[in-house]
Amino acid sequence: MFTGIVEELGEVTAVENLGDSSRFRLRGPVVTEGAKHGDSIAVNGVCLTVVDFGDGEFTADVMAETLNRSSLGALETGSRVNLERPMAIGDRLGGHIVQGHVDGTGTIVERKPSENWELVKISLPADLTRYVVEKGSITVDGVSLTVVDAGPDYFTISLIPTTLALTTLGIKQPGDPVNLEVDVIAKYVERLLGADAKENVK
Repeated sequence: MFTGIVEELGEVTAVENLGDSSRFRLRGPVVTEGAKHGDSIAVNGVCLTVVDFGDGEFTADVMAETLNRSSLGALETGSRVNLERPMAIGDRLGGHIVQGHVDGTGTIVERKPSENWELVKISLPADLTRYVVEKGSITVDGVSLTVVDAGPDYFTISLIPTTLALTTLGIKQPGDPVNLEVDVIAKYVERLLGADAKENVK
């Protein structure tokens, strides 16, 4: 489990196409400190397993399912990525509960800079709109954020200087894809209410 508080802005140093999968090598001295084979690291909000590591870098295999359902397939050598290690038991939950399981991708529609912050509008897949609410939580490229406005096919977020400087959201431009993970609590509530409704019908 993650919290959506990015620890490090890393970089893709190599991409190997394996046919129905890809192997990424990523630089992240902070997240690889104390890393072990089989550990999890979130890359742009996608939970990946460490295959190998050394000299501040690690490799991870990405299956076709993940490449198709996330924006990782668009990564190339030199791409910057948000990196986060899983939360340890006893740590503060600085963001919100993030699984590292991407629900879909959106696209940055526009950016409106202000003096000390920036408003970003992101497109939202139709099947995810019911989970996104004003002032609710959403994960964008692994960053825990608060929804400012929830529209029929979009949502907006406000980015503070720290987020702009330390994550990929500071450099992505209109047209760029982003990974989205909605609040898992909303999905559980929907499932439970659906089960109750079926019981009541009986």
